[in-house]
Amino acid sequence: MPGRMVEFQANGQKSQGYLATPAGGNGPGVLVIQEWWGLVQHIKNVCDRFAAEGYNALAPDLYHGKATTEPDEAGKLMMALDIARAEKDLAGAAAFLLSHSGTSSAKLGVVGFCMGGQLALFAATLNRSIGACVNFYGIHPNVKPDYQKLAGPVLGLYAEKDGFVTPQVAREVEAAIKAAGKPVEVHIYPGVDHGFFNDERPDVHNAPAAQNAWRRTLDLFTKQLKK
Repeated sequence: MPGRMVEFQANGQKSQGYLATPAGGNGPGVLVIQEWWGLVQHIKNVCDRFAAEGYNALAPDLYHGKATTEPDEAGKLMMALDIARAEKDLAGAAAFLLSHSGTSSAKLGVVGFCMGGQLALFAATLNRSIGACVNFYGIHPNVKPDYQKLAGPVLGLYAEKDGFVTPQVAREVEAAIKAAGKPVEVHIYPGVDHGFFNDERPDVHNAPAAQNAWRRTLDLFTKQLKK
C-alpha cells in the first residue's frame, strides 16, 4: 500500500514528509533521507519498500516542495540547503515518527542516499533516539557530523567508481568513526558508480549491488530495531 504526505512540527514551524506504514499497522521506525534531487518518487518508493518489510518509514521533505531531475539544479539546491533548518526538520521528523501510533520501536533507524547519506550521519549524531544509521555514499561539504555523539552502529555503503565519494573518502569516514570509538562497517561495491541504488537512473543503477545493499540495510535494522 503506497504511503501519503503528512505534516509535522519542526521547532515551531510546519514541515512535510512522505510516510509509508506496514500492512499490519505496527513496526519499527525508519527515517529515509533524500538525495540531492529532492523528495522524488524514488525516495517515496524506498519508503514503500520499507513498509512492505514491516517498517514505518518517513522521508522528510528537506527542500520544502522543490525537486529537480537536472544535476546542475540539484547541486544548487544541495548547496543552498539551510543546515540549521534541516537539523530542525530532521529532529521534528524523528519526534513525529517516534510518537506515531504505529511505531513499535524505542529507537529509530536512519538511511540516506548521496546528500542524504551525510545527513543521515548528521541526524544520528544529533538524536539519541537513532539507534542505527545506513549511509549510502554520503556527501555534503557543509555537514560535519560529530561521530563521538553516535548512539548506534553505522553501515557505510559505497561505490568503487564513485567520483564524488571515492573509496579513499569512504575509508577516511570509516577510520574517523572508529577513532571516535563507535561501531562501523563499510562495504565498497566493485565496478559500480555513485547512485547505484537508484533504480530510476539506468545510467548508474546496478541491480546486484543494490540488492545486496538492501539486504545489509535490512539486516542492520532488524538487529538493532526489532528487539
